[in-house]
Amino acid sequence: MARRRHPHPIEHSILITATLCLLAVGAVMVFSASSSRSLLSGQGDGTSFMVKYVAYGAVGFVLMQLIARRGLDLVLRATQPLLLAAFVCLVLVKTPLGVSVNGATRWLGAGPLVFQPSELMKLALVLYAAKLLAERPKVLTRPQYLMPLGLVAGGAVLLIVSQPDLGTALVICFTMAAMLVAAGMPIKWLGVASGGGAMLVFLFAMAEPYRRDRLMSFMDPWAHAGDEGFQAVQGQIALGSGGLFGRGLGQSLQKNLFLPEAHTDFILAIVGEELGVVGIFGILFLYGLLAYAGLRVAKNARGTYAKLVAAGITSLFLSQAMLNVFTVLGLAPLTGVPLPFISYGSTNLVVLLVGMGILLNVASGGNVKLRAVPDVAGSRSNGSTRSSTDDPDRGRRDGGARRSGAGGRRRAAG
Repeated sequence: MARRRHPHPIEHSILITATLCLLAVGAVMVFSASSSRSLLSGQGDGTSFMVKYVAYGAVGFVLMQLIARRGLDLVLRATQPLLLAAFVCLVLVKTPLGVSVNGATRWLGAGPLVFQPSELMKLALVLYAAKLLAERPKVLTRPQYLMPLGLVAGGAVLLIVSQPDLGTALVICFTMAAMLVAAGMPIKWLGVASGGGAMLVFLFAMAEPYRRDRLMSFMDPWAHAGDEGFQAVQGQIALGSGGLFGRGLGQSLQKNLFLPEAHTDFILAIVGEELGVVGIFGILFLYGLLAYAGLRVAKNARGTYAKLVAAGITSLFLSQAMLNVFTVLGLAPLTGVPLPFISYGSTNLVVLLVGMGILLNVASGGNVKLRAVPDVAGSRSNGSTRSSTDDPDRGRRDGGARRSGAGGRRRAAG
C-alpha cells in the first residue's frame, strides 16, 4: 500500500514549529520577567501577565488555524473593511476615548479590554498594498502611479507618529519598502524615498525636546544613565551580566524593578541575562527559520497577490524583530516595539498570529485570482484586462496553438 503524501510542504511545518517554539519561549519569559514586578508591587501572585499572555495567545492561535484553512478569499474580502476600521480607530485614539499610558495615547477601550489600533493598521496595510500592486501591475512604471499607496500608507504613518509611536511607524515603512522591492520597484526609487524618509525621521526626532534627548542618549546612554539613558543602560547591564550561558532561568536581577518594560519591549534583555548569549542566538535562530520559510513561501506562491502577501507578512515579522533586537542591543534608539511572539502585548500577539495564519494558507497553496485594473493613466493594454495570476505562456504549455504571424499567414495562403 502506497504511503499517503503529506498535504503540506516543508515550509508550512517550519512556520508552525518556529511559531510554537517562540510562543513557548514567550510564555516562560513573560512569567519570569513580570513575576517579580507583580509580587514586589503587590499586584497578585506574579502570574497575571503570563495568564493574560496565554489567553491572548490561545485566541490568536485559534484565529490562525481558522484563517489558515479558510483561504485568501476571506482575507481579500476583509481587506477594505479592516483598513477602514483601522483608520477610524486611529482617529478615535485622538479623541477622549483614547487611553494614555506613560505619556503616549495609543490605545482604545476600558479596563482590561484595551487594544492598539496601530497593530491592526500594520496588517491592513500589508493586505491593501498586496491587493493594489497585484491589481495594478503598471504602478511601478512611474513614481506618480504609486500615489494611492503613498497617500494611504502616509496617512496611517502620520496618525501613528502623532500618538506618538515612531517605532510602529518605522516598522510600517520598512515593510512597505520590502513589498515594493518584491513587486519590482527600481532600487534607485527606493534610495530616493529612503533618503527622504530618513530626513523626515531626523526632523521629527529633533522637533520635541524629549525626543531630542532620547536621540542624544542613544549616542552615549551612560552619560545619561540617570534620566533618558536609564532604560538602555539597565538593558545593557542585564545583557552583560548574563555572559555566555546566563544566570539561570528566573534568576535575573534587573527585572526586580530596575529595568522598565522588562516583560514587553526589553524582554530580550531578560533573556540575555537568564539564558545568556546562547538563549539570544536560539531566538535569532527561530526568527531565521521564519525568514527562510516565509521567503520560500513567497517565492513558490501561485499568483502575484499570494506572493506579495507572503513577502509582506514575512517582512512585517522580520522588521519588527530586527528593530526590537537593535534597540535592546543599543544599536538603535528606543522605539517601544515589542519582540514578535515573545513580548507581552495582547493586540500585537493576536495580530501577528492572524498574519501567520495568512502565511500558512499561502504555504498550503492558497491563491486568489485578481483581475488587473487599467493603469492610472487609463491606457488599456490591447483593450483588455488580464488576470494578475495569468501566465502568458500557459496556453502554449497546455497545448494551445501558437498565434501565427505574417509569415504564417503567407505560408497558409501559399
